[in-house]
Amino acid sequence: MVLSVSTLNTLHKSQIRSDIRALQSQLVEWRRHLHQRPELGFQEFLTAEFITDKLRQWGIPHQTGIAKTGLVAIIEGNDPGPVLAIRADMDALPITEENQVAYRSQHDGIMHACGHDGHTAITLGTAYHLWNHPQDFRGTVKIIFQPAEEGPGGAKPMIEAGVLENPQVDGIIGLHLWNYLPVGKIGVRSGPLMAAVELFNCKILGKGGHGAIPQTTVDSVVVVAQIVNALQTIVARNVDPIDSAVVTIGELHAGQKYNVIADTASMSGTVRYFNPSLAGFFGARIEAIVAGICQSHGAEYELDYWQMYPPTVNDSQMAELVRSVALDVVETPLGVVPECQTMASEDMSFFLNEVPGCYFFLGSANSQKGLIHPHHHPRFDFDESVLGMGVEIFVRCVEKFCY
Repeated sequence: MVLSVSTLNTLHKSQIRSDIRALQSQLVEWRRHLHQRPELGFQEFLTAEFITDKLRQWGIPHQTGIAKTGLVAIIEGNDPGPVLAIRADMDALPITEENQVAYRSQHDGIMHACGHDGHTAITLGTAYHLWNHPQDFRGTVKIIFQPAEEGPGGAKPMIEAGVLENPQVDGIIGLHLWNYLPVGKIGVRSGPLMAAVELFNCKILGKGGHGAIPQTTVDSVVVVAQIVNALQTIVARNVDPIDSAVVTIGELHAGQKYNVIADTASMSGTVRYFNPSLAGFFGARIEAIVAGICQSHGAEYELDYWQMYPPTVNDSQMAELVRSVALDVVETPLGVVPECQTMASEDMSFFLNEVPGCYFFLGSANSQKGLIHPHHHPRFDFDESVLGMGVEIFVRCVEKFCY
């Protein structure tokens, strides 16, 4: 049996409580307000001000200025109990929006092209509901609004600032709107969900000369070409085939004229993998390959390699919590996608390395409305009907975790 998007919408709407359904128009209004005012990492001052105004208006205690623009709100249930954190990212991307909608970006060259405006609206709605229903859960909920997920990363400095302490967080959840799944589907799994990301720049230092007299040169183009090919053997021959990994060269630059052998060649790339035990392996292997090929040709090199985010790995019990809630909300197992993974990366991984947690995907595409463009695309947009569903899932996770 295959359910249409409209059927799935009917199913999940029936499981969203009336007061959250009543919030839907506000959720859309908040999301569109944020969408029109996108800001880059650690520059989310207008976004933080908007969130602060809402929290202050509702009377929710909160702290601002964490890791520059981050915020944390504290919501207590009527009785003592565990502490659950909910994390939302706030930043946008340096992309010029091509959507012709009334709420398109008003900031030139900046766009919410990854759904973080939706994440913020959902989490604000969750805070509002929990604040008005403290009798429905025990313990404490920490609402974390994080800057700079798209880079250079706001999770780690927020952790270093103590957002998981006072009170100590027992578990954490977060979601990502996901245009690779239709609205009405939820992607949740235990173990690795998203990959680690590591980056590198490499410059090959050869000896230039005339294209017709190569014997007097060290051809940096020949050297870098061999390196590019050799790097693909790392995944093919050095990594266990059971462990997924990717080495991608995204930039390659050399030379200025057809008959001149280039002095230098440069390349940049990224590494992705799921297995945390591979941390440190790729950097060492890449340098060994670069050094060996350069030595064989008489070239030198400069290599800059750094680890950005570790893999995003879900705790099995926290994943089961989200899965059980998802099954309640969508009413059918067909709405839950258990093996949803991507080689994209997320700095939610730093939170998951500190406390048990679950990060999950909330389907947001709708082909019938033309909302099919992928994340980081200048025409990215999503089905806003999913906003209330996100609030419902978060609220149910709180009620089940803070039993």
